Amino acid sequence: MDGFLDATVEGVTELRVHGVSGTPPADILNHPHPWQVAGDGTTGFYRRWWPAGQPAGEHVDVPGVRHREAYAWGGLTSGGRTIALWLLLSPFSLANLAYFMLPRPEGARPEGARAEGARLEGARRLRHAVEAALRLFALLLTGTLVGAVTRCTVDLVGWQCTAPGRACTLDPAPAWLRWMGALWPSADSPRLAVASLVPLVVVLLLWAAARRTWERDEQTAMPRDGVARPDLLLARPRLWQGGAPVGRLRAAHVGFSVASIGVAVSMPFAGSAAGLALSLVNGVPAVAAMVLVLLPGTARRADPGAPERSGRLLDRACVLVRLLALLAYAGTFAAALAGIPPGQGASARHTAAPGAGSVPFALTVVLAVLILAGTWRLACLDRTGEPRAMGGVAGWFVLMAATGAANALALGVTFWTASFLGVPDSPESLAHGEAVGRRLFLDDSVWWTAALIPVLAVGLGCAAAVLLRIRRTYAATLRDGLEGPYGGQANGCAVADTWALASLTDRAGPALGLVTWIGLAGFAAVTVINLSRLLPPKGGVAGLLATVGAWALTTVVVGLVLLGRRTFADSRLRRTIGILWDICTFWPRAIHPLAPPCYTERVIPELVGRLDTLTHGERDRVVLSGHSQGSVLAAALVLQLRPEVAGRVGLLTHGSPLRRLYAAFFPAYFGRAGLAAVRATVTWINLYRLSDPIGGPVFGRTDPFAPPAPAGSVDRFCWDPARPGPHEPLPRTRWHSDYWLESSYDDALAALLPPDGHRASQPLPDGG
Repeated sequence: MDGFLDATVEGVTELRVHGVSGTPPADILNHPHPWQVAGDGTTGFYRRWWPAGQPAGEHVDVPGVRHREAYAWGGLTSGGRTIALWLLLSPFSLANLAYFMLPRPEGARPEGARAEGARLEGARRLRHAVEAALRLFALLLTGTLVGAVTRCTVDLVGWQCTAPGRACTLDPAPAWLRWMGALWPSADSPRLAVASLVPLVVVLLLWAAARRTWERDEQTAMPRDGVARPDLLLARPRLWQGGAPVGRLRAAHVGFSVASIGVAVSMPFAGSAAGLALSLVNGVPAVAAMVLVLLPGTARRADPGAPERSGRLLDRACVLVRLLALLAYAGTFAAALAGIPPGQGASARHTAAPGAGSVPFALTVVLAVLILAGTWRLACLDRTGEPRAMGGVAGWFVLMAATGAANALALGVTFWTASFLGVPDSPESLAHGEAVGRRLFLDDSVWWTAALIPVLAVGLGCAAAVLLRIRRTYAATLRDGLEGPYGGQANGCAVADTWALASLTDRAGPALGLVTWIGLAGFAAVTVINLSRLLPPKGGVAGLLATVGAWALTTVVVGLVLLGRRTFADSRLRRTIGILWDICTFWPRAIHPLAPPCYTERVIPELVGRLDTLTHGERDRVVLSGHSQGSVLAAALVLQLRPEVAGRVGLLTHGSPLRRLYAAFFPAYFGRAGLAAVRATVTWINLYRLSDPIGGPVFGRTDPFAPPAPAGSVDRFCWDPARPGPHEPLPRTRWHSDYWLESSYDDALAALLPPDGHRASQPLPDGG
């Protein structure tokens, strides 16, 4: 190969790990010619290549002495052309986040051995019960999205639109739908059978995508010679070892989804013996899947190489449930295609399986209440004094956000389908004897839920107004202190506004809580109105809200479709959308196996292996430089290293959300104990700016508005924008990016790795 490339592993290595949005290797290395030296097309390690030959200078690579290396993992989240399609599965990712936010009171202060032991045992049992409820809730979220597709096809198309004289049998109707009404003008069940193939294909695609990413990522094995730290959740290798439990949960979710499609086909004919029997047959695997996800062993993770208790039995049980669901659906499809007798009262139905969603709805409400009560109790039992977002119940609010997102997507697809095929309407209009015509009927509960969308928009507006006021107030308190460093009132005001805007991230929890409570209050109100029949959903103010909500939901679905089309040709847009997944999919698929895949279960093992290679020699040293989300990966990584490797590694983080977001929302993993363990394992320097809306200090502020920091503190403040010289304009604000272009970055790197290649100092004591 022409040119110069240092591929040696001896000496000092600066290993850079990027943050969100899949930063290209050229930008990470700050070099136009990156060259991959390890990895594959999805993730890889890159070095700098000089086409003109070996260069000279202070920061160039020298074989066997020093090198700059980049680890690019963005291909796991923002590299594929189908990245926008993962947006449809955002509720599943939020459900996984809620699980990891759950309080874990194991680390409480002792109050007496016997009383403390009893309290912790009770807390452990309660946590297991809440975790089981979360897994069942996640299963119902799958049912919500699959049920939306089933409603659109089996109900709106198969039962209503293609019935004699309805919208899909008239001349303007699409030919690819009109044939169903022409072929089966008087038989309902064959139309339902054919329509059910669409949700079945959707489930099979979800199954295939989840299995492909599972084989690519979760099957990456963790090294077996790591140090066991059972007292520290973040240090447990089993956290990144999800191959077996994710496979079991995936089989249960697929079985439940397929069974729900079979029930939708057979339930409209439950008045006949054949229809009732088929409904019961499809219900068996659905109930079995619900029981399996409740069992703790189904989702239990084991350490690398450790024998898994009852693992094989649960594997077979989950696969059997999936097989039974597929067989039950196949039998239902064949029977429906041949014709199922309508049964008594079937001719009066205007929607498929009326009231079939009442049981999942009631179960969802009960589970939400139980999870809230259990989470609140766990937060009360947790006496570690950790600073927790939203009083320790942030996970429940995130779970409610997942539910809202799932229902919004479900309703958007439903209204879009009804609007495309005909005219959406409420069954209430049938009581007035109006002609059916092109109207397609949606349950009153659907209309009332759509009416909540304008209410939520008002909630978002209120939250935005509160945040705007907080920003103005905080900026006013900063201005006086910034006029001196930035040389004038105008510059001080501009910087104060910038820093105040960045500080709003710390109010994310209260803003989420405000919107959630407004949504829940509206949901309770419309539920009472719907159940008591106080008002019709079409007409008056309620009808106006429902219509506005329906159009808003339809617009969202159309927007997602257009966004998906654009991402196929726009790599920058894929990177932008990938930011969402970089944040959400750090955590494993612990309770929802169909969520976008967790990249950490592949990244951590790969980085462990690479650090083993780079620190093989006695005098080899590595500075692990993590930006933004890369700093979170680095913190989780160092706790998986063997002591002899960790002793040769220094940690440099910048723009890090470890304290600001992760310690606040995931205190059981990134709380004081976890961050102190990272600090005790490696020498650590953290750079932060007050203009950064994501990153911040990890242990204590060192900026001009904070008390003097103790000597040897981990955190170091960086001015942004840089302070101008006399008569110079205010420099550009860098916000969250380009930390490694600052002089403070070079200073921190030099402090971690002196010229002789040895460690600058021993790990800092707690409190540094």
